[in-house]
Amino acid sequence: MRIMGLDMGSKTIGVAVSDELGLIAHARETIHRQDMEKDLEAIADLVRRLDVARIVVGLPVNMTGSLGVEAKKVLQFVEDMRQALPVSITTWDERLSTVQARRVLLEAGLSRKKRKKVIDRTAATVILQTYLDAERIRESS
Repeated sequence: MRIMGLDMGSKTIGVAVSDELGLIAHARETIHRQDMEKDLEAIADLVRRLDVARIVVGLPVNMTGSLGVEAKKVLQFVEDMRQALPVSITTWDERLSTVQARRVLLEAGLSRKKRKKVIDRTAATVILQTYLDAERIRESS
């Protein structure tokens, strides 16, 4: 069962996908946002092609735990996805995922230009991997 992770931005959507065992997250691609219909089509196409059973969407929760404007936009998009896609969709607290992704890319020695191209899919990978790790811990308890 593959699981897809999404990092929702106003201009792009970072995409990561797990291996078939649901153990390791891999950066996949960046979707450049156009409009709701085309964004959903792009995600639906990936779900079909990659045989995705679940989508984990990063929820940008404030450091205080409250939901701001961006989080509410993500929740609305999640509702639209639930109407359009035949897979389970859940949200995942993404606090500091972009910071963590940026740190990984800096440590890898990528130039600023290269980091900009992959930051969204790297953040999606961080979101998905933290979800997969938490699920594995929950299942073993």
